Amino acid sequence: MATDAQHQRHSRNGGVHTGHHFLIVAYGIQSHLNPCRVLAHRLARLHGVDGSGAVLATVSLPVSAHRRMFPSSGDVDNDDKATDGVVSYAPYSDGLDDGSMARDGEARARSRQATFESLSAVVATLAARGRPVTCVVCSMVLPAALDVAREHGIPLAVYWIQPATVLAAYYHYFHGHGDLLASHAADPAYEVSLPGLHRPLRIRDFPSFLVDTTGSELAKVFNEAARELFEHLGDHGCTKVLVNTFDELEPAALAAMKEHLDVFAVGPVIGSSSAEPRIHLFNHAGADEKRYMEWLGAQAARSVLYVSFGSIWTYSKKQMEEIANGLRRCGRPYLLVVRNDGRQEDVSRSLDDLVLEGQGMVVEWCDQPKVLSHASVGCFVTHCGWNSTLEAMALGVPVVAAPSLFDQPTNAFLIEEEWAAGVRGERNSEGGFTGEELARCVELLMGHGPRAIEIRERVDALKGMTREAAASGGPAERSLRSFVMAAGSIVG
Repeated sequence: MATDAQHQRHSRNGGVHTGHHFLIVAYGIQSHLNPCRVLAHRLARLHGVDGSGAVLATVSLPVSAHRRMFPSSGDVDNDDKATDGVVSYAPYSDGLDDGSMARDGEARARSRQATFESLSAVVATLAARGRPVTCVVCSMVLPAALDVAREHGIPLAVYWIQPATVLAAYYHYFHGHGDLLASHAADPAYEVSLPGLHRPLRIRDFPSFLVDTTGSELAKVFNEAARELFEHLGDHGCTKVLVNTFDELEPAALAAMKEHLDVFAVGPVIGSSSAEPRIHLFNHAGADEKRYMEWLGAQAARSVLYVSFGSIWTYSKKQMEEIANGLRRCGRPYLLVVRNDGRQEDVSRSLDDLVLEGQGMVVEWCDQPKVLSHASVGCFVTHCGWNSTLEAMALGVPVVAAPSLFDQPTNAFLIEEEWAAGVRGERNSEGGFTGEELARCVELLMGHGPRAIEIRERVDALKGMTREAAASGGPAERSLRSFVMAAGSIVG
């Protein structure tokens, strides 16, 4: 818990903090929470940016996620005292508070109002305690955060935790390209040229919600919220967007978006040290880090195939069997991550059979950056979430991309075609990732052919670029300082 002395050090005007205080509002899912937390840490470590003193950062996340992060917090109503020693945490209620999603329009409206009221209470509490919020930063698309910023007259910035190419796709979808994408959504090979990007995107490369043909309710809800966000951007001077990327990784997309918005490339925002540990919201008490790290240490350099499909993926029996068959075809040592919670019994039986063969190891959880940085890991089979993609680039690991939803198809396009850092696996007519395709992709990356050599050289170069971007005083830090100064000019 933050001490009174710590708060007093930030006070310069009768106990009231007169510098920057960023309220970072996040969804309660791991892929949002981790980059938001790391961003908050980096903001809080900035000092004397514009002569206004210390920078404060508070992360606000749903009650359900807050309770999992701070299980001893008890009654969390309007509690802003939870801290990790660097930033504070203040939960908000979405009206559900159990981690579920509202199921229909009326329920979503109630949840939005509940979130607005709860976040408004957070803002009021922070102000009453001498730490008024000077800027609301919302993670991606969070409509209630827009409501709070408007109602309380607080400047708003958007934290885009996906690549700049995805930002460009959404921006142009709502600025003249929506009808074109909708009319060709059923043709995955159709090419669309977006302003400023140096090569076209095929329909299959767009974020899945923008080219959805299934009638997905989730896609409709997200797109409507995104439409509101992009209509808001530009209103009342609200044009500031922090993007978790860097110039050498996406130069064309960043340059193109800077023509429309005040874009700050603050990436790579990934936990890079013990001071920025990853948060894991599901129970992994049974994970044995010592065992899998010792196993990795016994393998040859760049020989291990690491397979993980992210924090929300669950396997069907059929997909698990395909992956198992693919691993057998590869004949290489593997580390496969399959969470225990929500695992079907028939999936567990398939895993038991695989483990008995003794070729690799199956774990329910692992410290992914630690695994990817191990010398024995030679390939990463991933769903291509942006956090995992950035970690692979930062740690120099070639990627087999197996995208499914959200931004993943665009990330796979970047990996294979923009950066030449991996290969994209093709799904069959049923949408499955077959064992045969898995083995084909792995051999392309881990074999001795010219393409494998080229990709390994490329990922080594990307690793160096990522380190330079993230270095102390480097481009990411300079861009973040520029954002803080720009936020200060609005407050003034």
